[in-house]
Amino acid sequence: MNVTIRKIGNSEGVIIPKEVLHRLGLKNGDALEIREVNGNIELVPERADLTEQLRAARLGMQKYRSALRELAK
Repeated sequence: MNVTIRKIGNSEGVIIPKEVLHRLGLKNGDALEIREVNGNIELVPERADLTEQLRAARLGMQKYRSALRELAK
């Protein structure tokens, strides 16, 4: 399937056909991650659960930085 890069507001973008969105279970407002892989573009649905887990892990590592350093010895 081919799509064309178009002007969307002050940006450039592509329109994802409705059939593709439906097959992938995506809807207006869903967040996608853009990845560049071997010269290609991949759009991957953002995983809210993973994003939240990573945020919590970062907070925990900041909060317990000293204890984690001691445990690492």
